[in-house]
Amino acid sequence: MIKTMTSGITANISARATPFGSIRFDWIATLFSTWVIGGLYLDGWAHEHGRVDNTFFTPWHAVLYGGVFALFIFLGFHQVRNMSQGHAWQHALPAGYSLSLAGAFLFLLGGGLDFIWHTLFGIEVNLETLLSPTHLLLATSGVLMVSGPLRAAWQKRRSGEAGDLKMLWPMVISLTLVLSILTFFTQFVHPFHEIYAGRNLPGNLSAPSWMIQSLGIASILLQTALLMGVVLLAVRHGKLPFGALTVIIGVNNAMMTLFHDRYLLVPAALLGGIITDLLLSWLKPSETHQPRFALFAFAAPVIFYSLYYLMVELTQGIAWTIHFWLGSIFMAGIVGLFVSFLLVLPLRTVDEMAREQE
Repeated sequence: MIKTMTSGITANISARATPFGSIRFDWIATLFSTWVIGGLYLDGWAHEHGRVDNTFFTPWHAVLYGGVFALFIFLGFHQVRNMSQGHAWQHALPAGYSLSLAGAFLFLLGGGLDFIWHTLFGIEVNLETLLSPTHLLLATSGVLMVSGPLRAAWQKRRSGEAGDLKMLWPMVISLTLVLSILTFFTQFVHPFHEIYAGRNLPGNLSAPSWMIQSLGIASILLQTALLMGVVLLAVRHGKLPFGALTVIIGVNNAMMTLFHDRYLLVPAALLGGIITDLLLSWLKPSETHQPRFALFAFAAPVIFYSLYYLMVELTQGIAWTIHFWLGSIFMAGIVGLFVSFLLVLPLRTVDEMAREQE
């Protein structure tokens, strides 16, 4: 009877417990996720370079959906195997990855809906490609898919299983992939996609100069908000391995140069990431050092866009006056500062003030 009760308790715990997530599991999921985003950017490059006909079935889509299918099979296999070992379906994957499996399924479903959408309304062109409802569904499911290692890292941090810094690289790459989805679908307002401040504007930008300037400054402010949201989320996690911000900042912005062949901006992207890594090592911002956290959030975009404008000046010259480009650098810093307030409140809480009065 005791043996039966023990077996029942063990089975109940197994049904409720979540399988342990190994670093090997994190890396495999990260590699498949990288395949997915690589396929996304390859498909975007093909569209921008006229390599896509008016059809859904292209080699670029094959790469993208092949990565999604591989991730779906990997996660689905572990889901079924762990369920057969007694885990409940909602706890059959390591912490953080259930949403990745749901995202992969939703992406494959969205691909079928996208095919139907193309059949009914035709193939999207230019800006339509980024705003199509089915494509936005794919973007949402893509974020769910590739953010698994990020959620897993946060879960390990909460449970005290963080481990050494090398174990954080899947999280760093996952954040880079999430950012890359955000920047891909907002590329129409990205300063590494179109150099609005440069002297060599393409002929199709025939709008009045003040509209181009407004669009250029808006692109810097929006992308600063997205970039610093991701960077500060990584910093808030805790100590990062050196080079983490070079990957997040440098690789993402370097990838954004692919579509319009802005490869001369790649050094600014990578150098900006390296200097931000050095700034992080020097300031050591954290939740418990709020002034340093805020200073880092302001200084990082200021440094990054200073390098951006420097590279624009060296390669083609800046068409804007100093009032525009210098002011946009400062405003980028202000955006970074305000994003930091969303993550680390710069005010004392009621409990803190009460403790000080005791």
